[in-house]
Amino acid sequence: MASSSQRRRALPLSFVVIVLLILAGTGLAAADKSGELTVFWGRNKDEGSLREACDTGIYNTVIISFLTVFGHGRYWADLSGHPVAGVGADIKHCQHAKNVTVLLSIGGDGDHYSLPTPRSAKDVADHLWHAYLGGGRHGVFRPFGDAVVDGIDLYIDHGGSANYDELATRLGERGGVLLTATVRCMDGQETSGEAAAATGMVGRIHVRFYDDRRCSYDSSERRPFYGAWLGWTARYANASVHVGLPAAWDAASDGWINPAALVFDALPLVRGTPNYGGVVLWNRHFDRRSRYGQTIKGML
Repeated sequence: MASSSQRRRALPLSFVVIVLLILAGTGLAAADKSGELTVFWGRNKDEGSLREACDTGIYNTVIISFLTVFGHGRYWADLSGHPVAGVGADIKHCQHAKNVTVLLSIGGDGDHYSLPTPRSAKDVADHLWHAYLGGGRHGVFRPFGDAVVDGIDLYIDHGGSANYDELATRLGERGGVLLTATVRCMDGQETSGEAAAATGMVGRIHVRFYDDRRCSYDSSERRPFYGAWLGWTARYANASVHVGLPAAWDAASDGWINPAALVFDALPLVRGTPNYGGVVLWNRHFDRRSRYGQTIKGML
């Protein structure tokens, strides 16, 4: 839950929209370069369908979350009560009608995944290729039918870092697969996200600047936030690095930034970095309610 100080930082949405419209109109919000907006989808059945998320026209990328069981010969995707049967058609609609990139995220909050051996990494890579990507081996069930996701996001919070470099290498060698890693902002060199990114196969890094007060944005002390950002962008200069934020004050324990503060203060700190990629929101359920993405989209 957010603290009382976080609640005090919230501004009425109507006020924020007016401020940002004025800002845009005067040209003061022009970024050094435009960033993309990404959102996680699949964590609450009340968030609406994947198609509905893409039809908003807000998001450049939608990340389906999560494949929560893998690494031990079993595989299971948890989409929080969404009917899996319709997701394949929605993926193709998003990609072809709306030009939205669709990724599948593996991992999440559960503890039913890990890669105990290099062989398990190979098996998971093969499964992802044939069940969700461009493969199609006989006997491998494709939950989304003939729909092909654009890539795989690694959201690995449990099970250790072992063999994720092997997984990333094997997926990257397939060709045409976008690999991303969603990582905690204070992760060190021995984490799964770092291990995968170090292979050079990961094209995008989504840094979670929330649920960790050591680097969450604070207007009174920006150095932890900016220092963490500079560290990630410097270590992975060849990857596109994105700022991960909660889409509402109660979407995470901390890290929410009201839209005006994001545009006036936080984004100017990061947009000048050559490999700034945009903002990633957690998640569609909260964003649908708060309209945070709609508010900030034109200012990224």
